[in-house]
Amino acid sequence: MFERENDILTVKDRVEALLKEKEYVLIGIDGRCASGKSTFAERLVGALHANLLHMDDFFLRPEQRSEARLQIPGENVDHERFLQEVLLPLSRNEAFSYRPFDCETLTLLPPVLVEGKRVSVVEGSYCFHKDLKGFYDLKIFLTVEKDEQMRRIVERNGDYAKVFEKKWIPLEESYFSAFAVQEEADLCF
Repeated sequence: MFERENDILTVKDRVEALLKEKEYVLIGIDGRCASGKSTFAERLVGALHANLLHMDDFFLRPEQRSEARLQIPGENVDHERFLQEVLLPLSRNEAFSYRPFDCETLTLLPPVLVEGKRVSVVEGSYCFHKDLKGFYDLKIFLTVEKDEQMRRIVERNGDYAKVFEKKWIPLEESYFSAFAVQEEADLCF
C-alpha cells in the first residue's frame, strides 16, 4: 500500500466537499524537495480524475535568470508565465496550452494541451508564490526530515545532490520562510 494512502483519502474527502460548493476545484501541492510531491500528486490525480500540472515546467529560462532575481525568495520560477498560461485559464475552466521548460536542454518544449476538468492539481515547489497562492481552493504542504530528504535526493540525483544541498534547498527554505508556506497550507503531511 502507498504510504500516504490515508492522506489521499483525506484530500479526496475535502475535494468532494468543495465540489458540493464549487463547480471547479484547484489543488496546490507545495513542499520540500524530495518530500514526495510528484508521487502524491500522481496518486491524487488518479483518485480524482484530475488534470496534473508541474511547477518544474516553469523554471526560469536562462535569459530570465539574474543574480538580483534569484536573491528574492520564490523568484526562481516563471510565476508570471504560470499565472498567464495556466492559472487564469484554469480559474475559468478553459482548455489551454503551455510550453513546458526542459531543465536538461534549457529550452521550451512543444505545447501541451490541457482540457478543462472539474479538478486540477498543481504540484511543485513555488506553486504557493505570493502572486499565485490565492487561486487554490485547497493548499497542501508536504515535508520530509532532512536526513531522509538528502537520502532521497542522492538516490534520485546522484552527485548532483550537492547542488541541491548548497543551492536549491536553501532557496526553497528561504521561500518557505518568506511566505509562511507551510503555516498557510490547509493540510500538511
